[in-house]
Amino acid sequence: MTDFNGYIQTIRLAAKDALPEGYPFNIPVIENFKELRLHPKVTYLIGDNGMGKSTLLEAIAVGLGFNAEGGTKNFNFSTQATHSNLHNYLKFTKGAHQPKDGFFLRGESFYNVASEIDRIGDGIHQWYGDKSLHEQSHGESFWALFMNRFGGNGVYILDEPESALSVTRQMALLARMNHLVNKRSQFIIATHSPIVLAYPDADIYQLTASGLEKVPYRDTDIYRLYKGFLDNPENVTRLLLEEEEETSP
Repeated sequence: MTDFNGYIQTIRLAAKDALPEGYPFNIPVIENFKELRLHPKVTYLIGDNGMGKSTLLEAIAVGLGFNAEGGTKNFNFSTQATHSNLHNYLKFTKGAHQPKDGFFLRGESFYNVASEIDRIGDGIHQWYGDKSLHEQSHGESFWALFMNRFGGNGVYILDEPESALSVTRQMALLARMNHLVNKRSQFIIATHSPIVLAYPDADIYQLTASGLEKVPYRDTDIYRLYKGFLDNPENVTRLLLEEEEETSP
């Protein structure tokens, strides 16, 4: 894999004078967005709720040709069109290789993807473990997707994949990611999980009001907050409950 430098190398936003006003261009991280340089293996987007992770990830996926609600590039259904027009203003620099596979996973609309798979029928379930995703638990359906549909040589865009996974399955996801990376796959992931975030050969971008900042794993807010809690859960919980009682009416 020494000659593989990723399918998507950089993502840039159009010049400021070419951008419309209003949402999502008034989100601070988008206002200050210049360029996202992707790792050829794994790139993470992290940040607090409302910072714009999912908005940016969704725009990247749609800009690359994926369905806004999730799925492969062959999915073209729409339950409710809620995505922004940010994708129209993103510019992609691509590598020399063309991906043969790809998938956009959105935890919040995965139910709609599973319904579309059932609607299509005609043997499509063989790519998802030979069983309707609706006939499995939420976590099992996610895992069936990772293990059966993700075949390698692809771009996989995941929005909070940990949302349906146990801790042990999150750990197993790292191993599955590594298997696919070794088959020339590239991941772009938004996550709140310190486990999912732990893939060693990756770049982590923390979204702030000032834009995108590349940070080492142990310097991320996710790692520091989880570690601080797990090192002394009793003390942290006590402080949180005392603070809640002081602010209660």
